[in-house]
Amino acid sequence: MYPQPEPISRWVSARNGAALWLNATAVAVDGQGVLILGASGTGKSCLAIAMMALGAVLICDDGVWLQCGTTPAILERPTQARDLIEARGIGLLRSGPSLARAPLALAVDLDRAETTRLPQRHTIALGDSTVPLIHAAGDHHIAPALVLMMRHGRAEP
Repeated sequence: MYPQPEPISRWVSARNGAALWLNATAVAVDGQGVLILGASGTGKSCLAIAMMALGAVLICDDGVWLQCGTTPAILERPTQARDLIEARGIGLLRSGPSLARAPLALAVDLDRAETTRLPQRHTIALGDSTVPLIHAAGDHHIAPALVLMMRHGRAEP
């Protein structure tokens, strides 16, 4: 049995109709969006950079719109945002290839750690649909596993 889906409202900072503003970072792996959530300083940009080094592309750093009026929901870069990402201790970096939008396929929560080796599957509720959620606080080596999961899926328990 899987835990109840968590409502996306936990991470929402503002609304504009069906669009939700999240203080988050988003990348895409093979055109599928990964939403990286967490408080300031938890490593959202660092995780995105690690995933980008493995072939992901930036959607947006430090703030993204989530368009919830469609299935799947769409991650979208704000119109004024540039293709830059912050590297702590270095400064702003050009991201290289980027996407303005991608369908949301996975969310990663950097505020909570996973406590079990083979965890139950967590999800986020987006209206009538859900999106897989990975708890990854303190897991500084998760980027390769996330890219592999996005490309090839996760085995059934």
